[in-house]
Amino acid sequence: MGSYIPLAIVAVLVAWLVTGVRVVNQVERGIVFRFGKTLPKVRQPGLTLLVPLIDQMKKINVQIVTMPVPTQEGITRDNVSVRVDAVVYFRVEDPIKAAIEVQNYLFAVEQVAQTSLRSIIGKSELDDLLSNREELHRGLELMIDSPALGWGIHIDRVEIKDVQLPEAMKRSMSRQAEAERERRARVITADGEFQAARKLADASAIMSETPGALQLRLLQTVVEVAAEKNSTLVMPFPVELLRFFDRATPASTPASAPASAPASASAETAAGTPTPEPPLADGLRQLLRTQEPVERD
Repeated sequence: MGSYIPLAIVAVLVAWLVTGVRVVNQVERGIVFRFGKTLPKVRQPGLTLLVPLIDQMKKINVQIVTMPVPTQEGITRDNVSVRVDAVVYFRVEDPIKAAIEVQNYLFAVEQVAQTSLRSIIGKSELDDLLSNREELHRGLELMIDSPALGWGIHIDRVEIKDVQLPEAMKRSMSRQAEAERERRARVITADGEFQAARKLADASAIMSETPGALQLRLLQTVVEVAAEKNSTLVMPFPVELLRFFDRATPASTPASAPASAPASASAETAAGTPTPEPPLADGLRQLLRTQEPVERD
């Protein structure tokens, strides 16, 4: 009978050890409640001993939690109805506060994130929601982090995932973008025409100062046309040159006449008798008439 007593004591000790041994994972921290009071020391990962029937332990996950914020509908400051959803990244920094100060810190963070997102929508304009999100992210992070600090939670990052616009607003923005691109295309085309006109003006000024450059350009054009293997080659001849000869020929005729012209010739001229024109001037004038368009009935 006496031999059973030590065995019973050993069995009780073994049961006490078995029921009092707990394992805390690497991603968790243990909060021990002794007679309902929280012990100030947080149990670190590994084996930990508890007093059976006296101690109770609650494990708190300290990993970063990714929480999607449900889509929130609101009206921006410039009176545009939008639907916005976001995502919050946070982690437990103080396990004791997360276990005591708030009943369910996950639900609490979700509700704060929703209300903060609706507040940001009302304070922002549509252009900010679409293009200036970095400042909105920082504002959301500050709004959520302020109450979360009292719960032992640290907000790592808050990001807006998507902004849903009405169909009418999408069509208006599409027309605006199309008009903007059309404006840019026209400005680029006009700038190209302006630069080309300036270059042509500079080239014409250089050619007017050096007549030989115009002849070289004419020959270059002829070479380019001849390279196309055409059977007919048209050589342009300026009409102004013919008119110059036409004007210059009568002016040179009195100067070339002899000083001792008969008085009868001058009398005939004064009387209105036509003076015979030189053959060169007559030929140039006939060529000019062929250059003028023929009127048809």
